[in-house]
Amino acid sequence: MPESTINTRPTIALTMGDPAGVGPEIVLQAVADPELAPLARWIVVGDAAVLEMAQRITGVSLQAELRDPRALAGIEEFSFGRLDARCGVAAVEYVRVATGMCLSGEAEAMVTAPVNKEAVTLSGRPFTGHTEYIAQLCGATESRMLLCSERLSTIHVTTHVPLRAACETSTGRILRTIELGSDAMKLLGFQQPRIAVCGLNPHAGEHGLFGDEEQRIIAPAVEAARAKGIPCSGPHAPDTVFLQAVRGAYDLVVAMYHDQGHIPMKLIDFEGTVNISLGIPIIRTSVDHGTAFDIAGKNRADARNMKQAMRVAAKMASTRRMRQDGNFILSTEV
Repeated sequence: MPESTINTRPTIALTMGDPAGVGPEIVLQAVADPELAPLARWIVVGDAAVLEMAQRITGVSLQAELRDPRALAGIEEFSFGRLDARCGVAAVEYVRVATGMCLSGEAEAMVTAPVNKEAVTLSGRPFTGHTEYIAQLCGATESRMLLCSERLSTIHVTTHVPLRAACETSTGRILRTIELGSDAMKLLGFQQPRIAVCGLNPHAGEHGLFGDEEQRIIAPAVEAARAKGIPCSGPHAPDTVFLQAVRGAYDLVVAMYHDQGHIPMKLIDFEGTVNISLGIPIIRTSVDHGTAFDIAGKNRADARNMKQAMRVAAKMASTRRMRQDGNFILSTEV
């Protein structure tokens, strides 16, 4: 590859995820893909010893730079497919290192393999998820999760919180979610994304019969977004709006809570759906699946989702480079 091409590629950090999960295997498979190699300078953040074990299992050697924080204690007792607090600690440390690389300018984006929340909490530290943890490291006061596939994209007003807490959202939070979603879709190539906003209750409340959150909280946010020039509509009945969107009526659906958005997205395109963090000053994409302990270490993991997350990160990093005004629409600034 010509030196000029190498110099123009973005540098992207790729975390290994929970060492005991499928992360090491899918990372090895993804960075070995000859179609992905030219898209970025990939730096894997993970444990060298675990990656060597995964290499013996998959028969695929590591074809990227490695940053080993030496975060995994007791490697002699390590095994794939087992819930382990030490692996939870190591997985979070990989994320911390990769985030630091992005904040310092050493990397222009990060892609994360899955972390097991239970393994992390077994270590004694509270952990609700990648998105929230990275936002905390970045000093961001709020963050959002965008699930993106070729067929549909969905952004969530709330994510890893109890359903009762999700029902107590505000008009301001919904409006901010619409704004972040609109800006992110533009970065992904949509000049004027068409946005549908879900209701919270069955049938979007059916004019107050099943609840008043639609009239009291959601509708004002939709009107405020329209006043800012954002093409959006709603609140729509959640049980039908995703079908309408898949059939071409909308580019982005705003979901009120985690499962409202995750279930249809995973049903529509499980392998091709990428998780993108919004509301933070760095680019972060992730796979949209878990650690899959049941198949970890058995050479049965499918790397397609990881590869798609890497493609999206490379596209976003390259687009950010081309922006001449210095403003990045995934920033916490409006």
